[in-house]
Amino acid sequence: MPASDSRVGVLLVNLGTPDAPTAPAVRRYLAEFLSDPRVVEIPAIAWKPILHGVILRTRPAKSAHAYGQVWTDKGSPLAAITAAQATALQQRMGEGITVDWAMRYGNPAIPARLSAMKAAGCDRILIAPLYPQYSGATTASVADKVGQAMAAMRAQPTLRTLPPYYADPVHIDALETDLSRQLAALAFVPEVLVLSFHGMPQRTTDLGDPYYWHCRETSHLLVERLHRRFPALRIETSFQSRFGRAKWLEPSTEHLLETEAKAGTRRIAVAAPGFSADCVETLEELAIRAREVFEAAGGTDFAVLSCLNDTPAGIDMLEALVRRELSGW
Repeated sequence: MPASDSRVGVLLVNLGTPDAPTAPAVRRYLAEFLSDPRVVEIPAIAWKPILHGVILRTRPAKSAHAYGQVWTDKGSPLAAITAAQATALQQRMGEGITVDWAMRYGNPAIPARLSAMKAAGCDRILIAPLYPQYSGATTASVADKVGQAMAAMRAQPTLRTLPPYYADPVHIDALETDLSRQLAALAFVPEVLVLSFHGMPQRTTDLGDPYYWHCRETSHLLVERLHRRFPALRIETSFQSRFGRAKWLEPSTEHLLETEAKAGTRRIAVAAPGFSADCVETLEELAIRAREVFEAAGGTDFAVLSCLNDTPAGIDMLEALVRRELSGW
């Protein structure tokens, strides 16, 4: 390929989503997701009978109902927002950079988008996992899938990978700006702000995964910033999305909300600074089910703040991170 046709690409990658809010689509998605040894660290000989004999027979219908409650006319919220982030970033980067997006599980798939970018002339590509905090189950799994895609290419592009940005000042700046805006706009004054991160089995931390500590550092830095603007606001950190019987990171978001309400807290706001885009975990698990838990225990005012999504603060952050990593290209 002539050097004049050489292009630089940026591939935004998020976790994934089923193609539709139906049991068959969710079953296909969960089969891929829960077959990843990075996600479920149980020997396949023990896990496959459980996955195919129990989980994929019972869980898809329940999950499809959850997706159905948040599905939009543009499809999955996560897919629609990730696409909007890519479009907004493309506008910022200009014609000299090609910005695309993919999902680790489901569609559009990483191998397909990498092949398309290579065919379009991108011989240098920045892989940008949209996970602020590193985990083997997320960031490393993206790298695994990229490696599989590269293994199938004879003429490979040169790659770089966006590092985790859990403590990066531009990330904390963006969170402070956007959450402060949303807190100030609430119809009530919250007594407590809960920073809810996606949960992981405790075993992952014990084995050396830095995710828990990354989440704690994000919380620590964000608390310092927000207390300057909201000195009376108490801020707590918790972990959501438990699955199975194993011990998970604590405290649990639902348990924390229930405990707070029973102790007399009546007004709570929840933010999810581990998610780059709103998804079923924020729009259904937090905004619907967690609200029910809080109100059933005596709470009266409850709000879930939006993720950074494709807000100006969110795109400012992505642009700054991407431009930094493209330096020299």
